[in-house]
Amino acid sequence: MDEPIKLLPGQALSKSGRPRLDYLAVATLAFPFMVNSAVQAALNATDTWFIGRVSPAATAAIGAVYWPVLVFVLLFGGVGLSVQTLVAQAYGGRRYVRASQATWTALWASLFTIPLFTLLALTGAQIFGPFGLPRDIMQLALTYWYPRMQGAPLGVALWAVLGFFNGIGRPTITLRIAVGVALINALFNQLFMFNLGMGVAGSAWATNAAQLAGVAAALIWFLGPATRKQYRSHLTMRFHGRTLWHQLQLGFPMGLLIAADILGFALFQLMQVRLGTVDGASTQIVMMLTSFCYMPAVGIAMAGTTLVGQAIGARHRDWAFKVGNGIIWIAVLYMGAIGVLLAALGPWVLPFFTNPADPQAAAVVRRGCGLLWIAAGYQLFDGLNISSSAILRGAGDVRLPALMVLGLSWLIFVPLAHSLSFAKGMGWVDWLPQYGLGAVGGWFAALIYIFFLGWVLFFRWRSRAWQRIALPLN
Repeated sequence: MDEPIKLLPGQALSKSGRPRLDYLAVATLAFPFMVNSAVQAALNATDTWFIGRVSPAATAAIGAVYWPVLVFVLLFGGVGLSVQTLVAQAYGGRRYVRASQATWTALWASLFTIPLFTLLALTGAQIFGPFGLPRDIMQLALTYWYPRMQGAPLGVALWAVLGFFNGIGRPTITLRIAVGVALINALFNQLFMFNLGMGVAGSAWATNAAQLAGVAAALIWFLGPATRKQYRSHLTMRFHGRTLWHQLQLGFPMGLLIAADILGFALFQLMQVRLGTVDGASTQIVMMLTSFCYMPAVGIAMAGTTLVGQAIGARHRDWAFKVGNGIIWIAVLYMGAIGVLLAALGPWVLPFFTNPADPQAAAVVRRGCGLLWIAAGYQLFDGLNISSSAILRGAGDVRLPALMVLGLSWLIFVPLAHSLSFAKGMGWVDWLPQYGLGAVGGWFAALIYIFFLGWVLFFRWRSRAWQRIALPLN
């Protein structure tokens, strides 16, 4: 009697007995990732809503520092992102102790980032000074920047532990923790910002407190009896310098791949804030609203990271290629549909994120409605970008893609956004052509950039060059 075929994660048998992609299984795995990412988007929306109750200037100020915060966290905390890939490959190869060791290594790395983030917190004025922000916006931005940077190591630690559960295909645990973090963040926003009178700084401290609670809850799960039994998580916490170095070699380019993209958007957002309160606030609100579109797509893509990593760990690279293609297809379809829906609902949604009593609120809503339709086209190609990038991370192919993203961001997106946004004499430099289209021009630059980025990363995946790179860890 023939032995039954052992199926890989996300795999089913066709009527002819051949392995095929099980879309239901993929959707089952992806759904908690999607909800988790939607929770993250809700967390961002919560912060924007609370800050919007202060003033459009406060919203524009947070928009100026929101992306730089992510850039520095990714650059210095990429080792936390690497956990999901390393754990997925270790899990696929049944090297369970190696999975928990990768998690502890990233937790050690988060401690080592404390001096770096403290230095960044203290030098906020020097970092943002050259960008010519209006004085009132600059003061509000720095008020938020200092506490947010002080708490950044907590974000790295939270990525590390949640990456473990994502890598072993247990995103429901990640979801529970993320929901708790979002609820605590909302409660603390009200408490710190208004009840205690801390204003914009209170929002940053609320995020830090919520992340601290998330790390504590995640560690309780990580050190629970079931995890200790299979992964020996209580025995692998010892620091190993060599292991950290190897993990940094994967984690830094992985963080750079995302940070290079986000850094371009950080400068893009600073450009819009420099244009004025209306352009800066409307762009920040549209960015936040589109996160409801791309965050669930990130969840789909994260399922791809796990499935591709597990397939490679089990030494089934052809299956990794097939499941990766399926993830791309799902993400692009989703992003295209939800982008159009979001733009259509813009006139009803945008007013919730402004203070009706402010004289500039109506202008912010009008500008935002137009930007949402440009963003709808952007979302379609961002689905290609997000999914291709995630499955390449699952394969461990991050160095060349990081350089691709860096080149496109700095050579196309940033100069094009500057040229299309600013009128002559208004920008940071005078040697670029300047067309003065404001935020509308800036968003068209974003659309052009993401179009090229999505296709470049997709063709990198289709080339199968990652099959020569992705080797299961020892």
